[in-house]
Amino acid sequence: MSVPPKHLRDLYELFCSVQNKKEAEKLLCDILTPQELASVAERWQLIQELNKGTPQRDIARKLNISISKITRGSRMLQYGGGGFAYFLKKLKKTR
Repeated sequence: MSVPPKHLRDLYELFCSVQNKKEAEKLLCDILTPQELASVAERWQLIQELNKGTPQRDIARKLNISISKITRGSRMLQYGGGGFAYFLKKLKKTR
């Protein structure tokens, strides 16, 4: 699916305007379906577990997801655009 660059810039700007958790919740609940929100939340949990070094089979049991999903998440963490690594590091500093 091809998205015009301006549409993406507008979306990024929208996310940059979020100032707190309550605003993030409002925006995400409006912009995503409940299933999409659950999928994104699950992916973030998966990434955090991988980052902690949790074995894939343990993650599969804990989150009730397939090994193939975990492998995809691992590839995103290792070879993706760097967003997950950046925010994992950023959140670690604030906790």
